[in-house]
Amino acid sequence: MEAFSTKDMAMKAQKKILSQMASKSVVQMFIDDTSSEILDELYWVSKEYSGNKTEAQKVIKDLVKIAVKIGVLFRHSRFDPEELSLAQNFKKKLHQGAMTAISFHEVDFTFESTVISEILSDCRDILLRLVEKHLTPKSQNRIQHVFNHYSDNQLLSELYRPNGPYKPHLTNICNGLNKLLEEGKL
Repeated sequence: MEAFSTKDMAMKAQKKILSQMASKSVVQMFIDDTSSEILDELYWVSKEYSGNKTEAQKVIKDLVKIAVKIGVLFRHSRFDPEELSLAQNFKKKLHQGAMTAISFHEVDFTFESTVISEILSDCRDILLRLVEKHLTPKSQNRIQHVFNHYSDNQLLSELYRPNGPYKPHLTNICNGLNKLLEEGKL
């Protein structure tokens, strides 16, 4: 006899619908203002760095889709205890990354692209392990795309270049990260 669960079907539909609607208005429904501002700054950094508006939009859209899908999985209690432990490790690593990014921004001449790149790569690997049983290979590729994009050493070096063109974006990103840390959201 085939197992059928309305709850499972509803969760799959919710993930699908929400991932299809990864627009700015949907982001504002599911993501707070500070996070939305950080995403906007990440978009501008990607667009200016790559010179490719479509690619910048794709990276942010992939990031939003992943965040929404993982949020749906959490809301429906789909993670087992081992996966919840991975989620805690991810949160700790993300917190470490935020603190490191802010520190490199605030203290001149301390930036090392490999440090942030490694933290982002670790975040990617933990997240992939967390969702391997829950998300499709396409969604897993989105995770790879986002983290590989932002962990690029050249991008990070340009972002942190003293008096470089990305300095205002970095300042806004770090201000937003600081606010999220103060509010206990990160």
